[in-house]
Amino acid sequence: MTSSSHGEHTSPVEVISITDDGIRLRCGKDREFLAFEDFPWFRGESEDRVKNVRQLSAGHYYWPDLDIDLSLEIIRHPARFPLKAH
Repeated sequence: MTSSSHGEHTSPVEVISITDDGIRLRCGKDREFLAFEDFPWFRGESEDRVKNVRQLSAGHYYWPDLDIDLSLEIIRHPARFPLKAH
C-alpha cells in the first residue's frame, strides 16, 4: 500500500472489510461489495488469503492464494456472469 505525500490513499486495490455477508473492496477511489451469495469462493477462507489481492491491470483483480481472477465488470454485475465452477 502506498500513500502520496499528502497522505492520500493510492493503492490500486485493497480488501477493506470482511463481513458475514461478503467483502468490501477498495478499487482506487471506488468501493465495491462482493456478496458471498454471488462470490461463494471467498466464504470460509482466512482473512489473510482474502486480503491478499493484486491488481493485474486496470479493473482486473487476482487473489493468488485462492486462484480467483475477477474483473470490475463481474464484480459490479455478477448476474451477467452466472457461476460456472462446481
